[in-house]
Amino acid sequence: MKVHVNGDPRATCATTVADLLAELGVDPARVAVELERTIVAREAFETTPLAEDARVEVVRFVNGG
Repeated sequence: MKVHVNGDPRATCATTVADLLAELGVDPARVAVELERTIVAREAFETTPLAEDARVEVVRFVNGG
C-alpha cells in the first residue's frame, strides 16, 4: 500500500496509524497525527485504519523557544 507521510509518498504494510508510527520508529506519545486533514486522538491510533493513498501528517514536539 502507498500513503503520503508529511507530503512524501511511502510504501507501507501498516494498516493503522499506530502501525505506521511503529514502522517510522516514532514514539506515539511525542507526536500529533493528522489523517486526511483531521486530527487523530492519541487513544485512537491503534484503531484508526489507513487507506490506499492516505495523507498523513506527523508532527513531532520539540523543546526550545
